[in-house]
Amino acid sequence: MTTPQRRPWWLGLAVMIIGAVWLYEGGTLPQIGGYAALGPGFFVSAIGAALIVLGILLLVQIARGETFSPQEVENAEADTGASRPALLWAAAGAALPLLTMQPLGFPLTAMGSFALVTRAFGSRRVVFDCAIGLALGVICWLGFSRLGVSLGEAFPPAGW
Repeated sequence: MTTPQRRPWWLGLAVMIIGAVWLYEGGTLPQIGGYAALGPGFFVSAIGAALIVLGILLLVQIARGETFSPQEVENAEADTGASRPALLWAAAGAALPLLTMQPLGFPLTAMGSFALVTRAFGSRRVVFDCAIGLALGVICWLGFSRLGVSLGEAFPPAGW
């Protein structure tokens, strides 16, 4: 007698619960209005509804017995655990804006975050990564400024 394979039902349910939270919270925000005639709640609600649909589809796949394993083209090894140093580099890249946005400005913060995340993916070219991150940060800051969205100061004050 073979043991039945355990199915990750919790995964589909978790996606649906996250979608329900997004849908609920999106309902508390304005759905229409603003510059583009669509309010912030519209997009949050749309993402919540999409997550619920995707959770249902995931549950259907799990019920059919679909197995979830890396495909050959993904270049992933199922037996390999997560890389803690890579996770810490990426977490540092995500947390950096919390500490540096006000004192350093958007472009320098984007540069630091970009460099930390590329390090998490294995890049060792720090100067190159910083240059790309700074360029992307300046482009984004200029683009949002032209749209009238303030991302704060571009660079730290001169007397800093």
